[in-house]
Amino acid sequence: MATLSQPDSFLQLIDRLGELEVVIGPQARPAVAEVRGRLREAAAARERGDLPATLAIIGQAMQRLAALAGTLDAAEGALMRAIAGSFAQALSAGDKGAAKQAVNLMRGKAGDTSADKDEDSDW
Repeated sequence: MATLSQPDSFLQLIDRLGELEVVIGPQARPAVAEVRGRLREAAAARERGDLPATLAIIGQAMQRLAALAGTLDAAEGALMRAIAGSFAQALSAGDKGAAKQAVNLMRGKAGDTSADKDEDSDW
């Protein structure tokens, strides 16, 4: 994957996914690796300018995070599935703002504490 010339909170999220392994434990390793790989694919698609693929891949990664959360806490898993569903619905409606809001909420749930979530304007 090509590197971006500016700091990118999306790529920072990929780096921070390892924190889930620390918090959850080694049983999270396969899911975290899968999500990390999907997000790298999304970043590569974004670099190619393929926004539909980028968003679809992010949606898949969100679903995987929701599944991981569901194995640990049913209520948290349900919440994350609802967020992922909201993202998918926003995509199908072409509502970029709602999709971005869902992604930012999921990023927060995944441990991304960066303050620049809303400044990520390169959707």
